[in-house]
Amino acid sequence: MGRVIVVGSVNIDLVVTAERQPGPGETVTGGRFSQHHGGKGGNQAVAAARLGARTYFIGAVGDDAFGRQARAALEAEGVDLTELRTLSDETTGVALILVDAAGENSIAVASGANAALTSEHVRASLAALAPGDGDVVLVGHEIPTESAHEALSLGRASGAITILNPAPATGITAETLCLADVVTPNEGELAVLAGDAGDAGDAAGPSGAGDAGDEGGGAGAAGALGRLRSAGFAGACLVSLGAAGALLVTPAGTTAVPALPVQAVDSVGAGDTVNGALAAGLASGLDLEAAARRAVAAASLAVTRAGAREGMPTAAELEAALAG
Repeated sequence: MGRVIVVGSVNIDLVVTAERQPGPGETVTGGRFSQHHGGKGGNQAVAAARLGARTYFIGAVGDDAFGRQARAALEAEGVDLTELRTLSDETTGVALILVDAAGENSIAVASGANAALTSEHVRASLAALAPGDGDVVLVGHEIPTESAHEALSLGRASGAITILNPAPATGITAETLCLADVVTPNEGELAVLAGDAGDAGDAAGPSGAGDAGDEGGGAGAAGALGRLRSAGFAGACLVSLGAAGALLVTPAGTTAVPALPVQAVDSVGAGDTVNGALAAGLASGLDLEAAARRAVAAASLAVTRAGAREGMPTAAELEAALAG
């Protein structure tokens, strides 16, 4: 069984749940406040660890109270933090999250130490962990692009499976994209990738939604992947479609991956669950389609409870849901 090595961000999430999202310049009162542990990288590491994967995290926190809390939370989940750096001159990342009554969210992030994770940090950490065949290197983009590129490059060179979660998708070039065996965007991120990496002009449209959203995630996603193929991307793409599940697109064809029927409470962390569970499945030896199906099922369970990590299932919970 291989290892999951996550390279990415760790934050503290400050969440307000309100009846609806405020418009520009508007104040919406009556919300409820909560604090959670987050950052896409940290979340993905937790998702993988809960499903039984040997999980290692490469990232950075500040030398502050939030950093100590973040470290303790990851350790409690069984994530190996040998390569989690504490940067004395940086603050720990913070995410401000608004969640509406339908479970949809908007997020603003102060990156802090995440933005100070350098290519040199990544290179030294991966050298220490020495990934190889059977391991999965899962890379997020809430760290500098050059650091994400370095992680994918070294992971590819070592023989590990490389996954890129392009969130945010802006600024990722075809050169970086092509280092990933699997890319895991949502519809909007896929459209941005197709416009940036595929040299397709205004493919993403002024809102960043593009035809991946306009055509319902089927033909639109396939068309966007076609533009990425033209740019040299030869890997697979697992496109998250929210309540509709996901679309797995490989050179061999396209497969719809349905979500489990659940009552959504909070979609924060659903995408991170997909990524962590996908990496855990691949590290356990599953093929890509089987790993993708388990990942989407895990994300379905994750949205039934509030908080980015609180709903992430254990292996036993996922097995029970799949059996049901």
